[in-house]
Amino acid sequence: MTQLARHPDIDRALAAGAVISYSVSGGKDSDALVLACERELRGHPGPRTLIHSDLGRIEWQESLSQCERLADKVGLDLIVVRRTAGGMIERWQQRWSSSVRRYAGLETVSLILPWSTPAMRFCTSELKTSIICRELVRRFPGQTIINALGIRAEESASRAVALICKEQPLLSSRTRQTSGYTWLPIHHWSIDQVWAIHEEAQFAPHVAYTQHGMSRVSCSFCIMATEADLQRSATVAQHQGIYQELVDLEIASTFAFQGGRWLGDVAPHLLRSDQRDALDAARERAQRRQRAEARIPAHLRFDGAGWPRVMPTPTEAAMLAEVRCEVARAVGIAIDFQTAESILARYDALMEQRGQRAARVTVQEAMAL
Repeated sequence: MTQLARHPDIDRALAAGAVISYSVSGGKDSDALVLACERELRGHPGPRTLIHSDLGRIEWQESLSQCERLADKVGLDLIVVRRTAGGMIERWQQRWSSSVRRYAGLETVSLILPWSTPAMRFCTSELKTSIICRELVRRFPGQTIINALGIRAEESASRAVALICKEQPLLSSRTRQTSGYTWLPIHHWSIDQVWAIHEEAQFAPHVAYTQHGMSRVSCSFCIMATEADLQRSATVAQHQGIYQELVDLEIASTFAFQGGRWLGDVAPHLLRSDQRDALDAARERAQRRQRAEARIPAHLRFDGAGWPRVMPTPTEAAMLAEVRCEVARAVGIAIDFQTAESILARYDALMEQRGQRAARVTVQEAMAL
């Protein structure tokens, strides 16, 4: 029997009857998480539940039913949560619309890509972690909540160094009197152990593995997927409309789905002839955008809070005007602040707003002392 990864904080919480919530996606690791934990913790005195965050149209159609089968297998309830403003595709589309609006108004000096990235996985933080934790806090007031995840060390270098247990601030609510932890019970497991517990429990994995040969199951088209998995997913008839929709966003934005890898190159035979032509043009437009934005020196780029660091010189403002006009032409968007004079005025207004904001924060901090 493969033991769970334990931690003193988890053991104390379990002994006190904490809520155990298993985050499930339909993938093999979350299956293994639930099967392993329920084998060892079935006598736990506190509440136990499964919770699934549905990412909308980009999900494999079978993922929700896989989670339902798993809940039935272990005899627990399944909570399903969703982002009220739409799923993952809608979030990417909204992000691009926001990027265009912000660039047009010189609220950012560079266009922001629509996609999540390995370094910026808002797909996980916004559409999974935040929504799941909010629902658990709502459902279990006054309790300690353990949110268990099927993350394993051998999946990636970043996951290899993930902590087995850590406090989860999003499960802490003064109003609801909750606190909680994120726990990785199968962090040390190998892939062979994951498949072994499926066989031992006689629980069939997601059809994406068994019928389509996927190496992992997440979104039907995931920013972390291998090229082989993207190609396999594109063979599924239900995914092909989504594929075309995402390629259209690549074309409109001039940002490839995976950094240097264009999703449109994965299955070009699924695209209309006009889409293939537009994708070729998008590559050239992307190069124009990149060349233009490469001219912007680091000190003129906005800081992490979205504010300019310094006031540009007139010469720098003229350069920014040239860059902005070239980017707008390359991407095909309308922008304000196309001259050196208007850019200097805009920066002056932003610098004043930043100063006023900093002053307000300082006053608030002083009042709090």
